Amino acid sequence: MHSDHVQHRSGLRIAPSIHDLVERELLPGTGIDPDAFWDGAAALFHKFGPETEALLGVRDFLQAQIDEYHRSGSDEPYETFLRRIGYLDEEPENFSISTTEADPEIGRVAGPQLVVPILNGRFATNAANARWGSLYDALYGSDVIDEVYGSNRGPYNERRGAEVIARARTFLDSHFPLKDVSHADVTEYDHDASGLVAMVDGRTCRLANAQQFRGRSASSDDRRYLLRHHDLHVEIVIDRSSAIGSVDGAGVADVILESALTVIMDLEDSVAAVDAEDKTLGYRNWLHLMQGRLSENVTKNGRTFTRTLNPDRHYLDTNEEDFALPGRALMFVRHVGHLMRSDAVLDRDGSPVFEGLLDALLTTLGSLHDLRGTGALRNSHADSIYVVKPKMHGPDEVSLTCRVFDEVEQLLRLPAGTIKIGVMDEERRTSVNLKACIHAARDRIAFINTGFLDRTGDEIHTSMHAGPVVRKNQMKAQRWLAAYEQANVDLGIACGFVGRAQIGKGMWAKPDNMAAMLVEKVGHPRSGASCAWVPSPTAATLHALHYHEVDVREVQESLRERPRPMLHDLLTIPLLDPDTLTEEDITREIENNLQGALGYVVRWVDAGIGCSKVPAITGTNLMEDRATCRISTQHVANWVLHGVVDQSRVEATLHKMALVVDEQNAGDPDYVPLAADDFSGHAFRAVRDLILRGADLPSGYTEPVLHPRRIQRKRDSR
Repeated sequence: MHSDHVQHRSGLRIAPSIHDLVERELLPGTGIDPDAFWDGAAALFHKFGPETEALLGVRDFLQAQIDEYHRSGSDEPYETFLRRIGYLDEEPENFSISTTEADPEIGRVAGPQLVVPILNGRFATNAANARWGSLYDALYGSDVIDEVYGSNRGPYNERRGAEVIARARTFLDSHFPLKDVSHADVTEYDHDASGLVAMVDGRTCRLANAQQFRGRSASSDDRRYLLRHHDLHVEIVIDRSSAIGSVDGAGVADVILESALTVIMDLEDSVAAVDAEDKTLGYRNWLHLMQGRLSENVTKNGRTFTRTLNPDRHYLDTNEEDFALPGRALMFVRHVGHLMRSDAVLDRDGSPVFEGLLDALLTTLGSLHDLRGTGALRNSHADSIYVVKPKMHGPDEVSLTCRVFDEVEQLLRLPAGTIKIGVMDEERRTSVNLKACIHAARDRIAFINTGFLDRTGDEIHTSMHAGPVVRKNQMKAQRWLAAYEQANVDLGIACGFVGRAQIGKGMWAKPDNMAAMLVEKVGHPRSGASCAWVPSPTAATLHALHYHEVDVREVQESLRERPRPMLHDLLTIPLLDPDTLTEEDITREIENNLQGALGYVVRWVDAGIGCSKVPAITGTNLMEDRATCRISTQHVANWVLHGVVDQSRVEATLHKMALVVDEQNAGDPDYVPLAADDFSGHAFRAVRDLILRGADLPSGYTEPVLHPRRIQRKRDSR
């Protein structure tokens, strides 16, 4: 923190941007006295800073014990050893969570969950508005419709459009069937007191299930018919004056799907927030979301306009009574984990405060504006605040987070349990103690979510000294992963999540490959998960199709009695037989890992982009964030440690792949080549450090290397 203009309050030293945000924007309208707020903040940092430090020390102690166990070749059974050192906790007796006052999107309705970097206001606005999405646009604009039907580039392609319309009618026939006829044969849609009316060859036809009709648009300016299936809503839009509706037999201009039910506004892995300036932007965007006034100027096709948050959608039911549905996704905010400190605020001793404590305090303060109704739009209609807390290791760290939330609620005069927590099951010590972790948060838990990417990174790091691990593309076939994915669902069901909280699955990482997603990601609802992550509004609309195809509640009920996976399976380390590797295998593996890491880190360090589509070595765009970088760099670090590759080969491959990344970014006028100045830039050196220091980095996390490099890069560019 620069000393100029630092604000002093209650023994704290506060960066001016943070202080001004709190005093001028966050506090006004909340009824919270500024002096009382800063006194409470100082007490919070003073109380929980040492506790956080102590739990980080436990992480280091346990990791050192595990490293020594593997190095020594101990004969003690692995599970016995882990219990002896306190890595494995005693599992609590059976219980059910007691979370109350949650919105229906949390427990009742299953559907897609969108994750977006909160520092990008345009992305955040689009994500919130992705509650509703055009099925026509999602199909037409993606690779779901093969180019054999014509291209989606250039002027409207009628053949492609016809295939889109045919698939939309098939969707309606599958989930909203008419009696004895197809939606493809309808010549007119209308309504009466009994519900939807479809005209076919002059005959009146109705839905096979009349209860699926919910109403029609309340506005006289348009004609929309609202249907419901598996608690998800669908609109049939009639507009014979539109380009599509004018040539459609029934005047259907679009089919709109309720898509991203929830969205995670991310302050963690998908952003590069390293200082007070970055954190202020994130907190301000969250405040504006909670006030319903976040907006961004957008230029598209030569036209500039302001994109704002969508209002709620109003309808008339069959009794001509008005009702509304949310126009925006229910928003979570993802905090950072326990590890990192931030010099945006210095505590009484002059030390940077733990960043997660600052997140808890200021995002909750921003959420007060939603609970107080100071804006035109509401996020939670149950007066709850939804927080995703990542990278917690075991139940003691979950308990710490819950006690921090207790303190924040008291400081801001909120009822106990207002802040709901989403626990990311993405670290190994949480996975093997998941029931105890859920128990620690049982009165405020809103979801558990498997995160394959970070979980793989932690799997590699925890067992770093056990031996070389399998190739990255072999990880999904490993015993530990199948046990991990199943145990998460089984424990969620057993602990009473059904109808009360979300059971989630991870991200689809190929944002341009929607055809493959449509085939593969149906596995998530079929597994019993009530939500799964998607990278874009288009992906949310397409993934919503899966929740019409699968009745998640029915699946969950069918899984109640199946045996839980064995702990032994969850603890099976994914070790490689080096004799099965060819030289070509090794070359491909390290080139793939290093190219991906360099392609991601150069954007992170040089441009402050925390999540982006990065071309793989094959040219396929992959969605990369710190979790994918953690896997790639930890994997190479593991192979170096065990002699699969040596440091000189890694160095040579880094230089080779830097040239590949430079070529991939050659069209960007702002791009600074990795090879510039003899590979001396911060981004190149960051990747080198992540690998060569990888075995010693705390949990293999990338932040301790990336943050200082980004800070220095920002200073150099001033």
